[in-house]
Amino acid sequence: MEEGARSCLLQSRSSLEQDIRASYLMDHMISDGVLTGDEEDRIRSKPTRKEQAAALLELLLRKDNHAYISFYNALVRESYGDLASLLHNSLPLVSPEAEKSFSDGGTRYVQAVLSEGGVPQRPVVFVSRPALMNRVREKLYHLQKEPGWVTVFGMAGSGKSVLAAEAVRDHALITECFPGGVHWLSVGQLDRSDLLVRIQSLCFRLEQQSQEKDPSSSLHRPPGSLEEAKERLRFLMLRRYPRSLLILDDIWDSSVLKAFDIQCRVLLTTRDRSLADCVSGSGLEEDQALEILALYVNGKPQRLPEQARSIVRECKGSPLVVSLIGALLREFPDRWAYYLHTLQQKKFKRIRKSSSYDYDALDQAMAASIQVLSEEHRERYIDLTVLEKDVKVPAKVLSVLWDLEPEEVEDVLQDFVNKSLLFRDCHHRPYLYYLHDLQLDFLAEMNRSGLESLHTKVVRQYQQRYSQGPPTSGDEECLYWFRFLTYHMAKANLTQELCSLMFSLDWVRTKAQIMGPAHLINDYVEYGAILDKEVRGQFQEFLSLNGHQLEQRPFPDVVQLALSQPDSSEVYRQALLQAQERATRGGLYLDWVNKSSLKSLSRLVVQPHQGSIYSACFSHDGTKIASCGSSKTLRVFKSTSGEKMLEIQAHDDEVLCCAFSPDDRLLATCSSDRKVKVWNVERGTLMRVFEDEHEEQVNHCQFTNTRRRLLLATCSNDKFMNTKVSLCNTMFGHLEPVNHCCFSPDDAYLSTSSSDGTLKLWEVSSANEWKSIDVADMFSEQREQTEVMVKCSTWSAGGRTIICAARNAVFVFDVEAAAMLLEIRTSRLSTVQYCHACPSSNLVAIALSHYAVELWDIETSKKMADCSGHLSWVHGVQFSPDGSLLLSCSDDQTVRVWETKKVHTSSAVCLKRDSDVLFNNGFNWNHLSLPSPPSPLSPSPLSPQVLEVPSGTSLATLQGHTRTVLHCQFTPEGHTLITSSEDTTIRVWRWRTGECVVLEGHKEQVRCFSLLTTTPSSETHLLSWSFDGTIKVWDMSSGERLQDLVCHQGAVLACDVSPDGQLFATTSADKTAKVWSSASWECVRLLTGHQDCVRSCRFSWDGRRLATGDDNGEIRICSRDNKDAMDSLHGGWVTDLHFSPDNTVLLSTGGYIKWWNVEKGEALQTFYPTGANLKRIHVSPDFSTFVTIDNIGILYILKKVE
Repeated sequence: MEEGARSCLLQSRSSLEQDIRASYLMDHMISDGVLTGDEEDRIRSKPTRKEQAAALLELLLRKDNHAYISFYNALVRESYGDLASLLHNSLPLVSPEAEKSFSDGGTRYVQAVLSEGGVPQRPVVFVSRPALMNRVREKLYHLQKEPGWVTVFGMAGSGKSVLAAEAVRDHALITECFPGGVHWLSVGQLDRSDLLVRIQSLCFRLEQQSQEKDPSSSLHRPPGSLEEAKERLRFLMLRRYPRSLLILDDIWDSSVLKAFDIQCRVLLTTRDRSLADCVSGSGLEEDQALEILALYVNGKPQRLPEQARSIVRECKGSPLVVSLIGALLREFPDRWAYYLHTLQQKKFKRIRKSSSYDYDALDQAMAASIQVLSEEHRERYIDLTVLEKDVKVPAKVLSVLWDLEPEEVEDVLQDFVNKSLLFRDCHHRPYLYYLHDLQLDFLAEMNRSGLESLHTKVVRQYQQRYSQGPPTSGDEECLYWFRFLTYHMAKANLTQELCSLMFSLDWVRTKAQIMGPAHLINDYVEYGAILDKEVRGQFQEFLSLNGHQLEQRPFPDVVQLALSQPDSSEVYRQALLQAQERATRGGLYLDWVNKSSLKSLSRLVVQPHQGSIYSACFSHDGTKIASCGSSKTLRVFKSTSGEKMLEIQAHDDEVLCCAFSPDDRLLATCSSDRKVKVWNVERGTLMRVFEDEHEEQVNHCQFTNTRRRLLLATCSNDKFMNTKVSLCNTMFGHLEPVNHCCFSPDDAYLSTSSSDGTLKLWEVSSANEWKSIDVADMFSEQREQTEVMVKCSTWSAGGRTIICAARNAVFVFDVEAAAMLLEIRTSRLSTVQYCHACPSSNLVAIALSHYAVELWDIETSKKMADCSGHLSWVHGVQFSPDGSLLLSCSDDQTVRVWETKKVHTSSAVCLKRDSDVLFNNGFNWNHLSLPSPPSPLSPSPLSPQVLEVPSGTSLATLQGHTRTVLHCQFTPEGHTLITSSEDTTIRVWRWRTGECVVLEGHKEQVRCFSLLTTTPSSETHLLSWSFDGTIKVWDMSSGERLQDLVCHQGAVLACDVSPDGQLFATTSADKTAKVWSSASWECVRLLTGHQDCVRSCRFSWDGRRLATGDDNGEIRICSRDNKDAMDSLHGGWVTDLHFSPDNTVLLSTGGYIKWWNVEKGEALQTFYPTGANLKRIHVSPDFSTFVTIDNIGILYILKKVE
């Protein structure tokens, strides 16, 4: 300390010891970094105030210039103006420490000006917030030519005071705008007498400084009233300091502010936004907050423990909380976990001040803000305790809670906003309001005993307002209630009411329609502990398996979807009751009567993208799934519910792969656009782009499995530089594109799979090739015909074996010996698209091009499960980290999640894809469960079989066709069976004896045929049609061809005979339909208008209408008066059509089944099968039972609900 300063301190020692309160001053000095916590404790340990003051001065005499200046500023801020004047003349001009403190933008001149004006020095731990600081300075520059006000407002602890002080720490600003100086006054919560003392102190300081500059000026007696003080201050600011800035720190209300309305330049900080034109103080960015914590503990931000980020997130970057905890950690550097736990447990009293803040603990600072509210507003503010964190609510929600008009509510909320007790999101109309996490935590702690009653109040007010049913407007208020009503019920401990709500199909339907199914699934997961386990599981399963349907628009009929649930399910019970009730009013519903035989359904079905999904992966904690594909987007969603957490337009072309980093904080994507990108998962921001490392599309990317060293491997279609680790180390060896790369479990090795037919293993540390396995040699018999492409590889859990996929096979190799241990061959008609080894067992999942996923045990070489459900090629599979779940992604735009232990191989006889099932007309439709004569037929590709229902016993196998059988039909008496085939023939069988008549003449495959009776007494003939564009009529007994008509330029796709046999219709790939006379064999009508292949047709039972359907999903009905009676869109190919007996309803099939009102053209009902591509449907004569089979082999027997 300079000798002059030290001498002045000694001379004034007795006066200082007599008057000062050391505890008040030490807060400021700790903030300035000149006093430590231990020194504060030693001084506080003294028994009396005077002894504490003496100890502080004794300590101060051993310190430097910085300490002297800090002590002087503390005296000014605590209104010891007379004592500060004793030290003023000996203020050091600058000290090395002060110079360092003002190094960023400050000068000796600035330091002197601010010290004289009592502006607090920069905190010992300080991180600049340039964006906010520049905004404040921009506002201050507006005061250059004329007086005015600038306000920095924010909630308690948002850093307003530091921001204000830092804004004026600028040489250019002071010299250009405020050459008269900058004067700081700490205000706070004051009554009139305290306010008078503060203004007296400020006037004394200004007069003293003026006298030093102009000795002729004299000091005046202190003003005796507020009015006199206001006039004295006006005189000083306008006459002696005409271009100076007055900073008023911590203004609480407008009555205090009026005392400073003296036509000068003012910068004020406040919690009340309504006081003046303003700049908002806000939380620190994460990097800034981490830098502050690092400075407190003398470390580097990147080396801080993980709890540091959690602390910053928990307090939302509050400068006050970060500084308080940082100061505490400086004394106790091992207490990271403790202080994080303290924050999480809302124990604010333990976060006590260790800085120049006006309150002893964080809770006192927040309580002070609430106490200034009126009693009525205080009670309403306490009601906000029930809000969830990070949730913004519209005024309408609080209008329900407070039973006020929305306009009245907005007035109340505006008062809260003005006092920084509430925040308003102005980007929405109407405005949305929310609380800072610290404010919510404080309210919850303050009202802990009353939380249940507060939540009960919310529920009761909602029930009173919406007694007739929930809101359905879809606005922000409606969304709030659907999202949080269950939360309030759970917190209110209204368990019975919560169960009644969540186990209501009406609630499920309305909420799913407004918010989607994911939020509903989340509710069942979150409140599972207080809900009935069995019923909860039933509703959750219903939503998980039908979620992709509930995302569709128009919104499907939830009752119809629920009728596909097991008969024992509460979901089915409610749906059946509603369906029966609606049926009495003319509603149409279908019950899937044989659904109990369906097993192995996936646990969750999500449709995250519009387009093929090429890759999906679990996060390492198993809670999230990321997916990407042809939509060029990256999406992250919850693995339990499918709820979207993040969606990014990631690339300019198809995204081929995505992968989580070991800590799940990063996601890597690679694309056909040749770029690799790394994303921050929490924020959804782009961290880094690699666009020059690969010259062709990047096929795959993967991070290392452990956190020891973070590396990213990528592989591409480049000829030579096609494999890179961390995009700098290149693996040279493959001469063709590399399709896949994969780290070993310990990250020591990298495997690569290439189109050159090899699987290579590389040492990661050296980037050298370790082993090479020629997978193409495993296909030696076919190698000359086509190249062998190794699609992918996966390591076993222990890293001792590696599994790879090529063509239709999967191979297991011993890593050390590079020897094959096992070969798994799948269907020759399918290719293996991907494989993945389970991290916790011997299972390996195989994705196949024929829409299936298979699980194999590589120890026993047995297939353990079939996972059927996808409707197109499966591109990827992956086990969850614990092996309990398996995901698969497909061209059908879905990601399916399976429970590994629940999927299994079916022991029942499975119907094959693309098979056709026909029933004898004598089949008893009304009693399907009863034994019946031989009836259904399930053809193999070449040899049709006659099976007995329901036993499935094979009664006959008919051999003769040389290619796949496409259609089969019994004659009315049931003794004759007719089949048609790709071999261009039709065969008429006496199926019991095996006798056969062959009908030959078509030049291409015969897709179908029909029985033709022109008159009731005439003999039955056979009408057949083919891709060769012809219609032929046959005598079934002799095999004679009676007619041969060339009817279309393209393939004939469908034909139907009118009920009276007088007409028949044909449809074709040439986009036309024709109506023919059975008597003259001439075309009597040409039907045009379809825009695609016309694939189906059907006459109404009265013969007055003809319905046609095309591959564009369009259905047209033509009547005899030449008018289109209906023109409706089915969606997808229309493969079959049927009229009801009264001709009022039309049934259509394709990707699903629809029933239409013929007169209005409106859909009456839709049934969504598990699979798709329904080729035909068989309808009972009374139009009450419907039988079909989908493309994954599931049989549907649907009965109309009566």
